[in-house]
Amino acid sequence: MEGHPFGTRCPLCMGETSIARRRQLMNEPGPARISALSTNAKEKFHDPQGSQNLAVLLDNIRSAWNVGSILRSADGFGFNHAYLCGITPTADNEAVTKTSLGAEDAVPWSYHKDAVKLVKGLKTEGWKVYAMEDDERAVSLASSRSNALTDTPGSALHVLIVGNEVTGIDPELLDLCDGIFYIPMHGEKKSFNVAIAFGIAAYAFTLQS
Repeated sequence: MEGHPFGTRCPLCMGETSIARRRQLMNEPGPARISALSTNAKEKFHDPQGSQNLAVLLDNIRSAWNVGSILRSADGFGFNHAYLCGITPTADNEAVTKTSLGAEDAVPWSYHKDAVKLVKGLKTEGWKVYAMEDDERAVSLASSRSNALTDTPGSALHVLIVGNEVTGIDPELLDLCDGIFYIPMHGEKKSFNVAIAFGIAAYAFTLQS
C-alpha cells in the first residue's frame, strides 16, 4: 500500500509483491451510504408493474464460480443488487466473470467487509431480511413462501442471504433476519450447492401471489 511502512512487501511474509490489478475499495457504509444504496435500488430499478425490489447478500461465499453463478441467476430473476460480503470474491475476480457471463455488469454489486453492520443499516432503511439456512428456526420455503413473502406491499424491499456451504451464515446475521427458510431434501444429501439453492429460493421469491 502506498505510504505504508511495509512499502510493497507482504505484511505477513515480508516477501516482494507485484500489482496484479488496481481497484478502488468501498468503505464500510454509514447511514448516508446505506440510504443512497436503498434509494438507488428503489428509483433505478423500480418495476412499474409493482414487483418486489430484491437484493441478494453473499456471506463469506468461498467459491468464485458459485459467486458468478449466483450473479447470473440474480440477473435472470430480476434482483436489483448483490452485496458481496466478507471473503466473498468480487466481480474483479476472473473466475467470477467467467461464470457470470456478463451478469456482473447487469446486476449492480458492492463489497462490504462487515455483513452484520450492512444488514443493520439496511433494516433501518426498511429492508426485510431473509436467509436460506439449516437452522432450528427455519421453516420450509415451499410451505411458508405465500405467508412470509407476499404479506407485504409489492414495493417492499427484500434481502435474501446465502452463506458459506461449510460454516453457514453468520449467527449474528440470522438473529437479524425477519425469516429463515430451508429447502426440503429428499435424498441422502442434506443441502444443495449454494448457487443451486439460491436459484430455487430466488424463483420462490419472485413468484406472484
